[in-house]
Amino acid sequence: MLNEANYTTMGVLAILSIIMIAILQYIKRQKIKSQLKNIFEIMFRLIIFWMLGLVMQIFCINNFENINPVYFDYFIDISICFLPVAFLFMSLIFVRTKIEFKPKYILLFIVPIITLLVVWTNDFHHWFYKKYSVDFRNTEYGFYINIHNFYTYALYAVSLFILIKYSIKNSSFFSKQVVLILIGTLAPIIPNILAITGILPISIYVIPITFAVAIVCFSLGMFKYDLLKVTPIALQRIVDRISDSYIIINEEHIITDFNETLTKIFDIEEKNSIRGKSLRSFLLTKKLDESNFNECIDRVKNNDETESFELYVENLEKHFNIEISSIYSNNQFLGTLILFKDITQHINDMKKIKDTQESLMESERLSSLGQLIGGIAHNLKTPIMSVSGAAEGLRELINEYDKSIDSPQVTSSDHHEIAREMDEWVKKIKSYTEYMSDIITAVRGQAVSLSATENVSFDIDNLIKRVTILMNHELKSAQINMNTNIKVPENTTINGDINSLVQVINNMITNAIQSYDGKIDESIDLVVDKKENDLIISIIDHGCGLPENVKDKLFKEMITTKGKNGTGLGMYMSYSTVKANFNGTITFESEPGKGTTFNIIIPV
Repeated sequence: MLNEANYTTMGVLAILSIIMIAILQYIKRQKIKSQLKNIFEIMFRLIIFWMLGLVMQIFCINNFENINPVYFDYFIDISICFLPVAFLFMSLIFVRTKIEFKPKYILLFIVPIITLLVVWTNDFHHWFYKKYSVDFRNTEYGFYINIHNFYTYALYAVSLFILIKYSIKNSSFFSKQVVLILIGTLAPIIPNILAITGILPISIYVIPITFAVAIVCFSLGMFKYDLLKVTPIALQRIVDRISDSYIIINEEHIITDFNETLTKIFDIEEKNSIRGKSLRSFLLTKKLDESNFNECIDRVKNNDETESFELYVENLEKHFNIEISSIYSNNQFLGTLILFKDITQHINDMKKIKDTQESLMESERLSSLGQLIGGIAHNLKTPIMSVSGAAEGLRELINEYDKSIDSPQVTSSDHHEIAREMDEWVKKIKSYTEYMSDIITAVRGQAVSLSATENVSFDIDNLIKRVTILMNHELKSAQINMNTNIKVPENTTINGDINSLVQVINNMITNAIQSYDGKIDESIDLVVDKKENDLIISIIDHGCGLPENVKDKLFKEMITTKGKNGTGLGMYMSYSTVKANFNGTITFESEPGKGTTFNIIIPV
């Protein structure tokens, strides 16, 4: 019959075994594929095997007197021998995230295997047990127990050292997991040491019961702190290598973590010298204004928002964009993240880009001026020649009229005919001069737009007339036809700088001409339409289309598809002009080999 104490012990062990089996099933159901999960499965199996073995031992020795309890110990020792090795691997995996199993690791299994062989053959030599008892006080050990104990506790000591060292080094996010592992591991180890040394008189059955503490700790780590999901060292190495630096503070504004980049940027000689110090002392030491930091920390304390501000550190000659946000896990506040994003290079690059852009814009102005001069020469040549021809026609009529004054054969009707012909020539001259006036107005407007802008109201008719006049020469030279389709009333007005809009449209027409790559007798469509409250000016070609690598950054940076002949300012500046001067935008659709449609969308 089982005595009451042994019955209670067996019941406790059985319950713990059931709990351990339940946790093991939970671990197995996790979809996480990691070495940490695998090693925990192994450890739990060993502990379960140990406790079930003890349950069977208690049951048998109290019901079957002829069974020697030491034989159960032969199987229980499988767990006892290999659990320290598993624990060492768990420690290595925890701090490194993943390890590669090397041949040298096989050496770790030599002593456990020898121990099992010694235990299993103990009846022949008694190297392990001279006298076995379930009570440590009545057990007599052989010489080999010293080798076994030294090796076992050496492995536990090394494992604990690895975890403690890691915990000290990274005492922020992962300290809770490490502390739980430490407590869970020491709970059974310390009583075992005290029992073997005779300091604490306890039964061998008490040792696995101490694993109840370990179970609680491991369960808390898995269920509350996602123990199986942590990747500490991998993450630490990543954050140490990123170019941005960070600080993590707790609720008392004490620095709990930071990365190596911070120590390099702020020239911190001893890596851990700021850990445990207040944020205020760090800011004062580095001569950083703490007011913005404190305000942002207070604002993000109870929400998921991110506050940011720019900071110039004079003694480092660096610009930073500071981002501050709170860190929560399962609604539990972990700390506040202060991210130092070094934007010094960005600031310098923007200054260089601005200087370069001004130079390129000047080059673009000169290029545009050259095009204007070419357009003037061509557009004025035809009406000037026409005026010259009309003047010559008038001269001939004047000579004819002068000769006919005294001629009796010239009747009054002939005089009227000569007058009508003169009037026709005068009308032609007037139309030619009006055309030249339009050209001069358009050219003058474009010349002014190269240096200044003027917002006025203008109608679609005036806009299209200027575009047609200025692009006439380039279209004829390329032998490209432009079809104009105005789907809105010509008196529809737009408020803004007409000259800059003409330049944008002309740039797109020029791009459309170049998309045909020298082909002649092709066409370009200039369509003006209205959709709801937006005026849409579309320039459509059926040329080569835009390359894929250009589409995403066409309006975002200065990019050209014309090689050394392009400045890259055209579309970039066009988009900026429409955005700034008309509060509008530009969209496009393009398919390689089929053409491109640019849409200038302006609210009216």
